[in-house]
Amino acid sequence: MKLVLEKGQRLWFTSDTHYSHANICSATTNWKDADDTARHFDSIEEMNNAIVNNINEVVGEDDILIHLGDWSFGGFDKIEEFRNQIVCKNVHLVLGNHDHHIRRNKENIQRLFKSIHDYLYLDLRIPNGKFVSKFSFVCMHYPIASWDNMNAGIMHLHGHCHLYPEHRIAEGRAMDVGMDGNKLYPIELTEVLDLLKDRPIKKLCLPKDHHEKRLI
Repeated sequence: MKLVLEKGQRLWFTSDTHYSHANICSATTNWKDADDTARHFDSIEEMNNAIVNNINEVVGEDDILIHLGDWSFGGFDKIEEFRNQIVCKNVHLVLGNHDHHIRRNKENIQRLFKSIHDYLYLDLRIPNGKFVSKFSFVCMHYPIASWDNMNAGIMHLHGHCHLYPEHRIAEGRAMDVGMDGNKLYPIELTEVLDLLKDRPIKKLCLPKDHHEKRLI
């Protein structure tokens, strides 16, 4: 997907919002290892409000938000409930493993998003006077060990792993942009570039994530 940012428009990335997910909220979880993996809120409503408010605090109406999957839980109605609270008009979704209603396009739910992808090769252009800055990203819900044009310095953004802040950046040019590694906020393009663009070219090797510890 080719994307040209307009003057004043900012690009944001996030993943794994898990809006209304009972097991990821410490007040309602059934996970045995909740102290390690759950978000510490007193109710699902408090967690949902924090997710919505944090996105709307930084992402403007005319900005672009690329969400790398696992949008919401708690039933089909929560998909639109969450989307209706986000002020950004330009939300692109890369499908995660829990986005089955959106994947099947139940009741034309995909209408809520600017675009839907399983895998997104993002070709980005940023006009700056007479010059145009060019960057490319391979975006997917799941981390990829070795990706298209990695040897040319293309950066890889993913979610799924819920990595802690100290683990979210790989040894090479790859990063988990999920909310849990960014204080439950989206991350903006300039910060992503500052973190990744000068890192060495190296295939992805991740620490363990919570999917390895849990059988449900």
